Amino acid sequence: MADEPAARLLRERLRDGDVELFDGEAGIVEAATHGDPDLMLSGIVGAAGLAPTLAALRAGIDIAFVNKEVLVVAGELVVRTAQGTGARILPVDSEISAVFQCLQGSQRRDDLHRIYLTASGGPFRSLPGSQFAAITPQQALNHPNWSMGSKVTIDSATLMNKGLEVIEARWLFDLHLDQVAVVVHPQSIVHSYVEFVDGSVIAQMGVPDMRVPIQYALTYPQRMPTPTPRLDLMGVGSLTFEPADVERFPCLGLAYEAARIGGSMPAVLSGADEVAVDAFLTGRIRFDEIPAVVEATMAVHEPVKSPPLEALFAVDAWAREVAAEMVAKRAA
Repeated sequence: MADEPAARLLRERLRDGDVELFDGEAGIVEAATHGDPDLMLSGIVGAAGLAPTLAALRAGIDIAFVNKEVLVVAGELVVRTAQGTGARILPVDSEISAVFQCLQGSQRRDDLHRIYLTASGGPFRSLPGSQFAAITPQQALNHPNWSMGSKVTIDSATLMNKGLEVIEARWLFDLHLDQVAVVVHPQSIVHSYVEFVDGSVIAQMGVPDMRVPIQYALTYPQRMPTPTPRLDLMGVGSLTFEPADVERFPCLGLAYEAARIGGSMPAVLSGADEVAVDAFLTGRIRFDEIPAVVEATMAVHEPVKSPPLEALFAVDAWAREVAAEMVAKRAA
């Protein structure tokens, strides 16, 4: 339980039962490695998932990976820890899982030219940027293809979610930043595709249903039947693709910029975005001010190269504090 006072109350109520209760950050870390597990599913939103993920990797436990912010904040550290113990990082995000699946038949990483992460474009793909200021939280939470949590759904609407995936993929697949591209694909049938040096392209396709990538991570390397609808390409008829518009969706460009700077800057991007999204959902800033808050926070940060874990937590806290100040100025 994250709420320590509530945990104390529950512990008292369960004092006569055979129940072990963990609370607070230390409790999350303990739960991540408790009982010698084969696999730990990391689904905590934001930098809060970093400590339990690292604890599991240090213990040699494979990770089914949902929380992209962990690789955004501490990609170098997470990957190095996994390599040191031999623990596997198995992506659950549909687009990152798609790339992972497309690469299963490739024995040589030098054969890879570029990966393409697809984005639906969200509910405002064709909306003029001049109308972004009037977007309401209810409108932004109405994703056309996927049913997700509120933070991820807003990030999808701003394309920040795709930017975070760019950073995640860069670390997970050991790629240069220019090897990771974003393509808008409104139908969400092609979840991502991979281009090889000989010009061949392999795509992973399916109906937009998170049960498939979740199950593949849990059963890897085996595949098992699912109750999901089967893809009928003849019924779909046509698939369309278009470039991402970083002018109307500057969060994507900010993510690329944070990745280029590297070091502690992606942690600032992630922390500031969490604060900005929460401020939008609670009516304190407009939709079009989300990237402005993130950009302003990044602008006053002095990046630290290869920061240790403690420094990353400090940077995340700093970014949240500064972003909150930026929000307060706009809300005044």
